Amino acid sequence: MIAITGATGQLGHEVITALLKKHPPESLVAIVRNQSKAQSLAEKGIHVRVADYSDKDALRTALVGVEKLLLISSSEVGQRAAQHRNVIEAAVQTGVGLLAYTSLLHADTSPLQLAQEHRETEQMLADSGLPHVLLRNGWYTENYMASVPAALAHGVIPGCAGEGKIASASRKDYAEAAAQVLSLENQAGKIYELAGDEAWTLSELAQLLSDTSGKQVAYQNMSEADYAALLEGAGLPGPFAAILADSDTGASKGGLFDDTHQISTLTGHPTTSLLTSLKNAL
Repeated sequence: MIAITGATGQLGHEVITALLKKHPPESLVAIVRNQSKAQSLAEKGIHVRVADYSDKDALRTALVGVEKLLLISSSEVGQRAAQHRNVIEAAVQTGVGLLAYTSLLHADTSPLQLAQEHRETEQMLADSGLPHVLLRNGWYTENYMASVPAALAHGVIPGCAGEGKIASASRKDYAEAAAQVLSLENQAGKIYELAGDEAWTLSELAQLLSDTSGKQVAYQNMSEADYAALLEGAGLPGPFAAILADSDTGASKGGLFDDTHQISTLTGHPTTSLLTSLKNAL
């Protein structure tokens, strides 16, 4: 059986959709925190098991009989390493044959603050002896599409990424790549740097949005501190605003760029273009 943690999350949902094209539902296990949110999965014939990343006993029970596990990284920044350790230890104890982990693009060398807990998790996997494969995901294009309404309202895309290239892809692209890796044999020890086929700057995003919407939008580059303050002023919690600003600075240093096209190599088709994503958002 193939199990997916965080199965009712946005990425988890897309992974299950992709896996159902390759595997019967009874061969899949959806590991969720809230069973009521997984009703639609259960109705498809997928096994639903309840376990929180922090509940070691529940994790061990949820992983019984699982041959391959996709560990979708926790969304709780600052608690990820401890939570991931619980999953890895449960996977070792229950004899999981392969663990696939959604890490961060070029996590070993990334300048992003977010990379630290991913590096720690990758080291835990190496130390555990558990056969594993690393899916180092770049940025989701959806991260930027969420700000399109504000950009159109104010005529500005703010940030501190300079002219850093961002090779983003859609969640569906990353999910299809993960489903393919989980469906292939002999994946232990592999590292996939997953990113979009097309790389762009925030200036180019602003220009494309202007061309597509018919409304002039410009990119406003600012300091990391000013951008963090702007995000916090818009209502984001201070620590989260700081992480987002740090990620933009990381992009300016090449932290979100990759041109090896490993997603499209795995899936057999190009990743979703920025133009397509913009049109969908509009």
